[in-house]
Amino acid sequence: MLWLHLAHAASIISRSHSYPLNSRSIGPETDLVISNKVISPDGFTRSATLAGGTFPGPIIAAKKGERFSINVVNKLTDGEMLKSTSVHWHGINQNGSNQADGVSFVTQCPIAQNNSYLYSFDAREQTGTYWYHSHYSTQQCDGLRGALIIYDPKDPLSHLYDVDDETTVITLADWYHVAAPVLAHIIGTNANSTVINGLGRYQGGPKSDLAVVNVEHGKRYRLRLIAISCDPNFVFSIDNHNLTVIEADGEITQPLLVDSLRIFAGQRYSVVLVANQPVNNYWLRALSSAPGLEDFTDGQNSAILRYNGARIAEPTTTQTNSTMVLAENNLHAYLNPGAPGIPEYGKADINLKLVVDFTDGIYSVNGAAYKPPTVPVLLQILSGKQQATDILPKGSVYVLEPNKVVELTMDALVVGGPHPIHLHGHSFDVVQSAGSSSFNYVNPVRRDVVSSGYENERMVIRWVTDNSGPWFLHCHIDWHLDAGFAIVMAESPSDTEKHIGSVTKAWDDLCPIFDKLTAAQIGAVNSYKEAQKISTHLFPNTS
Repeated sequence: MLWLHLAHAASIISRSHSYPLNSRSIGPETDLVISNKVISPDGFTRSATLAGGTFPGPIIAAKKGERFSINVVNKLTDGEMLKSTSVHWHGINQNGSNQADGVSFVTQCPIAQNNSYLYSFDAREQTGTYWYHSHYSTQQCDGLRGALIIYDPKDPLSHLYDVDDETTVITLADWYHVAAPVLAHIIGTNANSTVINGLGRYQGGPKSDLAVVNVEHGKRYRLRLIAISCDPNFVFSIDNHNLTVIEADGEITQPLLVDSLRIFAGQRYSVVLVANQPVNNYWLRALSSAPGLEDFTDGQNSAILRYNGARIAEPTTTQTNSTMVLAENNLHAYLNPGAPGIPEYGKADINLKLVVDFTDGIYSVNGAAYKPPTVPVLLQILSGKQQATDILPKGSVYVLEPNKVVELTMDALVVGGPHPIHLHGHSFDVVQSAGSSSFNYVNPVRRDVVSSGYENERMVIRWVTDNSGPWFLHCHIDWHLDAGFAIVMAESPSDTEKHIGSVTKAWDDLCPIFDKLTAAQIGAVNSYKEAQKISTHLFPNTS
């Protein structure tokens, strides 16, 4: 069996091919309490904003077809951070339930302190590896992030692995020693450490505990890798072991053998690890792209793969040069492959070109820097606004006709890149991956976060507008989103009310409650003064 040992956790019972519900998991019908707690995942002690009192939050586990009914209860009290919240279920398409997408000021107002909101939605046929996180300002960087897994009892690739349960979920996170509202004022901020399954080390810090993955020789494990990152990407590898990729962002793929892979913020991969090496301890590595975190000194960016029978010790294995690096364009959709529409560049029904610029720390898309409206986009649409010119924020809303093939092109912006681009409400076909000179309309990878690439690269994606509602498209580096790197795709606004049905009174009440909050009730009142103590390179104070 494979076990994930957290220093503070009790033993976890692992069950192969089962529906696990124990100390790290909760079911699809549950309360999810958001609160503040002092933690030290990398040995540095600070207050954090947590789901279920842990970092990362509890795994939300469901079987295919089960309905989600998650009551988010806001018990936040720490005034150094934001005291309202909203939760986004990353990768869940929310077809017919846009109001449950959890994006502050796009699909709802935030949930105020001492209030709750029931997210009720159906994932339909979706299965695979997802996650949840705050979608209110940069709050997820303070810790509100966790895994969400939908198990498929009839997974067509289940013959490739023996163990797939909560113990094979591996979260890769960045961690910060300063509260996110403070860091959000600083132009250019960097993580202090990499945390794997809630444990890590920072440069110059104590030799704190690392996550341990125990495997039994001869067994095959489906590792579900999730980059629950605010900013950096990670290069993942395990010394002396190859990995077979079988899923990208909730979409199973043709199996592909690799020995390392780069995973961007928001992305997920399932990889099959065959425990076929001599019984020993091996370094599990997630090399961060964050400045100052580009090595494995003193166990940074690391966890431990431990075979049953190996001694309790840190590995002494060394990393070899990768010869089978994952290239995204080598991944191919397993089910129903093929991009929609005419298989030729520029021949979709709607062809969009997004040009991203960067000036004085602010990002803009086609000339507009995204600023959250005071009235959520969905509420504007339900109130009768149908045209892009009528919907706020001005210049950031794109109205798309229903049941059309959209082809979106984005050239790489070097500053702050590569940028992981996430579209809500859909998976999309990546018909041109960044770094590839060719197109693939026949069997491209299908996913929901894609890199915009390095200098002189671009990415091209396609999807069908079959899900009426306002859907966020943004850089998944939280600091960049906060600095304007986002737009809203409003699919067929005239159909939205019919498509989502009636919203609840609780949803209607979110905005009146939030709008009455005082600055102290919102929180982070002194964040700008705190930022001034750290850096002179600040955004203008608009509060």
